[in-house]
Amino acid sequence: MDDFLDKLPQMDLMRSEKMTLVQLIIPVESAHRCVTYLGELGLLQFRDLNADKSPFQRTFATQVKRCGEMSRKLRFFKDQIDKAGLRCSPRHEVEPDIELGDLERQLADHEHEVLEMNSNSEKLRLTYNELLEFKIVLQKASGFLGSSNAHGIGDETELHESTYSNNGFIESSSLLEQEMRHEPLNQSGLRFISGIINKDKLLKFERMLFRATRGNMLFNQTPSDEEIMDPSTSEMVEKTVFVVFFSGEQARTKILKICEAFGANCYPVLSRLSDLEATLDAGTRHRNNALNSVGYSLTKWMTTVRREKAVYDTLNMLNFDVTKKCLVGEGWCPTFAKTQIHEVLQRATFDSNSQVGVIFHVMQAVESPPTYFRTNKLNNAFQEIIDAYGVARYQEANPAVYSVVTYPFLFAVMFGDWGHGLCLLLGALYLLARERKLSTQKLGSFMEMLFGGRYVILLMALFSIYCGLIYNEFFSVPFHIFGGSAYKCRDTTCSDAYTVGLVKYRDPYPFGVDPSWRGSRTELPYLNSLKMKMSILLGIAQMNLGLILSFFNARFFGSSLDIRYQFIPQMIFLNSLFGYLSLLIIIKWCTGSQADLYHVMIYMFLSPTEELGENELFWGQRPLQILLLLMAFIAVPWMLFPKPFALRKIHMERFQGRTYGVLGTSEVDLDVEPDSARGHQEEEFNFSEIFVHQLIHSIEFVLGSVSNTASYLRLWALSLAHSELSTVFYEKVLLLAWGYENILVRLIGVVVFAFATAFILLMMETLSAFLHALRLHWVEFMGKFFHGDGYKFKPFSFALISDDDE
Repeated sequence: MDDFLDKLPQMDLMRSEKMTLVQLIIPVESAHRCVTYLGELGLLQFRDLNADKSPFQRTFATQVKRCGEMSRKLRFFKDQIDKAGLRCSPRHEVEPDIELGDLERQLADHEHEVLEMNSNSEKLRLTYNELLEFKIVLQKASGFLGSSNAHGIGDETELHESTYSNNGFIESSSLLEQEMRHEPLNQSGLRFISGIINKDKLLKFERMLFRATRGNMLFNQTPSDEEIMDPSTSEMVEKTVFVVFFSGEQARTKILKICEAFGANCYPVLSRLSDLEATLDAGTRHRNNALNSVGYSLTKWMTTVRREKAVYDTLNMLNFDVTKKCLVGEGWCPTFAKTQIHEVLQRATFDSNSQVGVIFHVMQAVESPPTYFRTNKLNNAFQEIIDAYGVARYQEANPAVYSVVTYPFLFAVMFGDWGHGLCLLLGALYLLARERKLSTQKLGSFMEMLFGGRYVILLMALFSIYCGLIYNEFFSVPFHIFGGSAYKCRDTTCSDAYTVGLVKYRDPYPFGVDPSWRGSRTELPYLNSLKMKMSILLGIAQMNLGLILSFFNARFFGSSLDIRYQFIPQMIFLNSLFGYLSLLIIIKWCTGSQADLYHVMIYMFLSPTEELGENELFWGQRPLQILLLLMAFIAVPWMLFPKPFALRKIHMERFQGRTYGVLGTSEVDLDVEPDSARGHQEEEFNFSEIFVHQLIHSIEFVLGSVSNTASYLRLWALSLAHSELSTVFYEKVLLLAWGYENILVRLIGVVVFAFATAFILLMMETLSAFLHALRLHWVEFMGKFFHGDGYKFKPFSFALISDDDE
């Protein structure tokens, strides 16, 4: 058996790549170029040898700070370009690479220029707003103040006559004209203040004026016809022009203070706006030209700064040697990449004109290596689904390999509908057709998620179409073309749901479920029984696959205890009970027996020696049930007791001199990690903790075998729910509405049916089936073998640097 297993071909995706711990000794003069070339290769994960130092104590902290400051300036330019509404596409001609120091000086000059132009523009905008507001005040106030000349008789001339006195005579001109002449006014005459205020402050402003003057004022207001830009927020705000008539210097002082408190602008003079408008336009054009000159190279500069910052962050993980002339670094790389890394380091040494080459050698690792799976466009999304639960332990069996098939299949079992599957297929084909274009665009979070899972959607759609055809959901092929019922019964009193209802003596239907069941009164019991038993078969098959993978894991890691005291009793317990149930289901399907499987399984525990009678499916069933029951009972203590005592025995032999290991001579032996065997020499073996852990694990598996099997019944429940919902919406909405002659009723029925199909059957049901399939893989399947306590391989790569890493 071992020879057969050893001859099995290796699977690239079955286990993670073999990793190697390497050490680099790099001369200082070529360190920057070496790290840059390694970032372009992207196959080496550096270890932080300065984890005990703060970021400010590291060697290249100054360079990192400079890169951070340049990133801030570049983000400032990007915000200014977006705020100005400019669209600056990068230049197509190849630009020469720029040194970091030159780029730093250019960015400082550009920032100073843009800040100065922003400051001047803000000052000009404030002045322009004041003049524009005053223009509006004059236009609106002229209607208030000049109206005194329009009244010639009666009491309406009260404000016009004897209002302002100057050196003993009555001024007959309007108040606006008096204000423009700046003539001294009699302190006891009627006076006014005009200005402009934000519309949302007007009501409070008027109340405050009324209270301050005790009602001795006349307030008039009118909305301005133009919106004015607020220079602080660059938003257009609505303003209202007002005029306050009052008498006395004390009232004037109060009103001016209130105007100042509410931010109301009062205008005593008139100026021109045309020159200021021209100045603002010229300043805006000059500013836009400056931003355009920056925008053409902005993308390249941001990429350069991000890469330089990443290089210096990586250099900060390295240590100087005792001579201070070389940097020493350590890291993980895939074994297949050692040759590529060595070639890259040689090229970096040559390009930097260094007289000393880089020393690259392999180290012995005492800690667990990172986990690295090489993926492609098809299986990358499935690998992300598995990694969302937990990263596989190094060289542990990878569930994503099997999830490529099992995940969309279990989804389709719950969703199975060929019509709705076609809708999913169209969506997946749309994403695939625009794959090249969408991969280069910046997408929203939801669209990015859909695009990343495009192949998952494609496989779910194809499996849904297949399962829909199997179920014959909305597949109304006349049954008389292909034959009759798939099962035969001699009378209509059969108790089994598979044979209740239709009595036919024809050949079995060649594909899927016989359409003759659709519309019959026994359709629901028949489909219930079929899908429930099918769910149990699929669940037992997937859980057995998980247990088989646990065997391969234990064999790969050389853990014979896990094989003898965990894998074997678990297989015996699971298949003695639920594997036997699966066998009874298959036999019943093949023979057409009317045996009650509920009765068989219940009395297998309650009365194992009792005769089965009409529930007997095959000869020797009762002795077999007794044997399986005994095996299941024996498997429980088999899982619980031997392994803790075996571990205790191994520990005592190892640390009491009966088993010796080879003495190491490398430097690694001097620095033992806590997780290594020698790191546990001083630790006491806690037998009670090991025993309790094994007890919990055994109880969890025994109870989980029942609960996990029942959990797979969600395949039946969701499939039935989707089928019934589809039938209800089709028959009770679309067909019912179509039975009316009124075109409006038909239109409403079509709209409601389309809404229910799109949002309930396609969106909600798809999400529901997706999440339930996720649960079945994470808990029921992966819980049998998957530890998920590893950590991802994160190489230093420029391709993996995002905008958030600036």
